[in-house]
Amino acid sequence: MPVFLLLLCIPTLYAAQHDHSRRMPPSPLWRRSDVPPEGYFSPLDKGGSLLTQVPGTFPAGLGEPLNAIIVGSSDSDVLKDSETDGGLRNYFLSFGYSSECLGQHLGDDQGANLGDGHGYKNETAVIRWNYGDPQLGSCKETIEGGSHFRYWVQDGKDADSGAIFIAASYELPIAQHHDIVPNGYNLGRDWMIGNATGQSELIPTLDLTNTSTYSGQTTFNNYTYQTDVTYVAGLLANSSDGVNHYLSVAVDGRPAVDGLVAVMQVKIISRPASSAIRILSSQSLPLLYALVAFSSLVSLSL
Repeated sequence: MPVFLLLLCIPTLYAAQHDHSRRMPPSPLWRRSDVPPEGYFSPLDKGGSLLTQVPGTFPAGLGEPLNAIIVGSSDSDVLKDSETDGGLRNYFLSFGYSSECLGQHLGDDQGANLGDGHGYKNETAVIRWNYGDPQLGSCKETIEGGSHFRYWVQDGKDADSGAIFIAASYELPIAQHHDIVPNGYNLGRDWMIGNATGQSELIPTLDLTNTSTYSGQTTFNNYTYQTDVTYVAGLLANSSDGVNHYLSVAVDGRPAVDGLVAVMQVKIISRPASSAIRILSSQSLPLLYALVAFSSLVSLSL
C-alpha cells in the first residue's frame, strides 16, 4: 500500500517541481573545487600570457590582448561549446555574435598560453558581430569589418578552471586586411560587453577603471542570460609593448591596451519549458525511485 500511494503522488510532485522550474531554474550541481574565488587562474602565475601569439607579425612575436574572461563559476551549460541547451554559442547569439560565415574559418589561427599546461594552443573559434542576422550576418562582418573575438578554454591539468578567455577587437574591412581600428582592442571589448549586458548606450571606454561594473540580460532561443561584468586591472599590461598593430591602434598618446580585463559572470535565469522538464526529470526522478525502494523495504518489514 505505501508503494501504491507514493506512485500516485509522483505526478503531483513532478508537476509541482516543473512549475517551480519555470520561475527558478536549478543551479548546476558541480563546481571545480580548486578554482580560485575569481573564477579563473591567472595565466601569469604559471608562465602564461595575456597576449596571444599572432603568426607573421612585423616585427615578429606580437600578440593581441586577452581582454575578457567568462569565469568558470558561470552556469555549467553556458561553459559548454554548443548552441543547444543554452550553451556558449547560444549565449553569443543572445547578444548578436555568430560563428564564422557558413562555418568557414578565414585567416590564421592565433595561439594563447593560459598557464594551464597546454602551452600555446590555437583558438577554439572566431565569433563575429552578425549585424542582426544570426545565420548570415557574420559573412557581412567578414567583408565589412566590425566587432569580433577569439576564445580559448582554460582546461589543462595545471589550471583547470573551465574559464573562457576572450581576445576581442574591432577590425577594418577585408579589403584593408582586417587591420584593427584605432583603439580597436579596447573598443572591441567594450562593444561586446555593452551588448552582452544590454546597455542602451555605448560603454564609455576612455572613462573605465578597475571599479567599473555593468549588468544586464539577453535572450536567444527562449534562454535568458544574466551577465555581470567587473573590469579588473593587474592581469593585462597598460601598454603597447608586444601588441600587434601597436603603431595604428595607439592614439592620442595613450597605449594600445588600457590594461583592463572584463570579467564576466554568466547565469541562465530562464529556459524553455522542455529544457526545464529535462533538467528536473534527470535530478528528481532518482530521488523518487529511491523513495519507492525505501517504501518497499518498509512494507516488507511490517
